[in-house]
Amino acid sequence: MTQSDTPGPAVILLSGGLDSMVTAAIARERGHSLHALTIDYGQRHIRELQSARAIAEKLEVERHVELPLDLRQFGGSALTDEIDVPKDGVGDTIPVTYVPARNLVFLALTTAFAEAAASRDIFIGVNALDYSGYPDCRPEFIASFAETARLGTKQGVEGRPFAIHAPLQHMSKADIARECDRLGLDPAWSWSCYDPTAEGQACGTCDSCRLRRKGFADAGLVDTTPYSEDITQ
Repeated sequence: MTQSDTPGPAVILLSGGLDSMVTAAIARERGHSLHALTIDYGQRHIRELQSARAIAEKLEVERHVELPLDLRQFGGSALTDEIDVPKDGVGDTIPVTYVPARNLVFLALTTAFAEAAASRDIFIGVNALDYSGYPDCRPEFIASFAETARLGTKQGVEGRPFAIHAPLQHMSKADIARECDRLGLDPAWSWSCYDPTAEGQACGTCDSCRLRRKGFADAGLVDTTPYSEDITQ
């Protein structure tokens, strides 16, 4: 690979969840140096933020920005308001854990970070197969945002548009679990639970826990995340 062929820096939207961890590792595997953006948006717990810091350290991220953005001021979600996290299983409608326009806002911030870092590559761990039905995880949203970024940035109008990479977009949770294993990542570095117990264990029954646990089970792999002991596997 010549110097001109060497991948440039990539900016990762790093939530601290499994999908963002695997996505960051894929970007590193592709030869990018990593810059990570984590949004502290006033979510129900700080466990996810702690995982993002751990992942950034494990993957040797060159720069990790943790940006405060208190979406509790808006509310409207079980993650940012006094609304119970549903525990009855993944349904067919958009759940109350949807944070209004979260990925729209977060991708805009990630694009700003990428432009400031002279990066043309943005990685996000959205998934449109085994997920909770959030509209801002769909391929058409990602494609539409890429065009918006091209039109609305100096870099874009000067002919250097951003590539928004969503390598997990069409993977099942089992596929993602297999990628986690292939890349040599410890699942416990990441955190997916929306409503951890007072003892710091994953609840096991929120949508995110259910999808994650099923993915590892379907892949025949062990999820090293500590789950509440009273949850039936």
